[in-house]
Amino acid sequence: MKALRYWKVTTLVLAALLVVSCSSLRNLGRKSKSKTETTAGKNMVDLNDSLQKEAFLQMVTDNAQTNRFITSKVKFTLEVGNRQMTLTGNLKMKRDDVIRLQLMAFGFVEAGRLEFTQDYVLVVDRINKQYLKVPYAQLEFFRHSDIDFNMLQSLFWNELFQPGKARLTERNLKKFTTDVGINNDVVVSYENSELSYRWLTDKETAHIKMANVLYANYLRGNYQLNWDYEDFKLSNRKMFPMKHKVSLATPGQEVKLEMILHAIGNDEDWEPRTVLSGKYRQMALEEILRRFMSL
Repeated sequence: MKALRYWKVTTLVLAALLVVSCSSLRNLGRKSKSKTETTAGKNMVDLNDSLQKEAFLQMVTDNAQTNRFITSKVKFTLEVGNRQMTLTGNLKMKRDDVIRLQLMAFGFVEAGRLEFTQDYVLVVDRINKQYLKVPYAQLEFFRHSDIDFNMLQSLFWNELFQPGKARLTERNLKKFTTDVGINNDVVVSYENSELSYRWLTDKETAHIKMANVLYANYLRGNYQLNWDYEDFKLSNRKMFPMKHKVSLATPGQEVKLEMILHAIGNDEDWEPRTVLSGKYRQMALEEILRRFMSL
């Protein structure tokens, strides 16, 4: 009964994931001390050479999955404050269309799901027959930080992104900067007013090991999203991270989510949109947040 007992908390955590964003990347953008250090390593990029920099960024983008679908069994671990729970479930993604997380109780009964589409976010509580469906514009942090479906898709698919762009072109890549981080990994950065975006990439494979979005505002405070990628394995002739560690934080709250993928595939036999019966009651966003913050 543990999954059912904690599902109420889980649903609130899913809703909270829509409006908060987490732990900082210490030393991520740290400058190297010498030119020798910036060129260390046989395959290291010479960051002073614009052509090599652009070639490296192209390598990063070329690592993206080419298949239109990604599906996988997933083990989820959710943590809010001193509360933690673990559930199994499924991840189903269709390129440029939908990202769906399904949480299972007892391993075979769907307890709830979180669904992102181009136009809206849907949170479904199967146990209590409740749901929340809102456009991105109604989510304050998403609105202020320019987070939309395209950005979320890039985070789930382990890719670079530029806010407001569905695709990165060669012209877009020229707006990114590169630097040397810890262990000579390459730090890719993009700045936009109160927002900063950073990716930690492997110097030899050009795989994205970490992504960070920081929204800093004097009045509202700092909001951060941090996404770590680990355990890369071959999928559709491209390497894909099997472990995702996501942490989100506001000035007063922190949420952590770990996803461990297994049995990854490219299943196309599933409906890309959730259709709910009239038995479900829609919850107000304010109600979800109020209940979540009172936990």
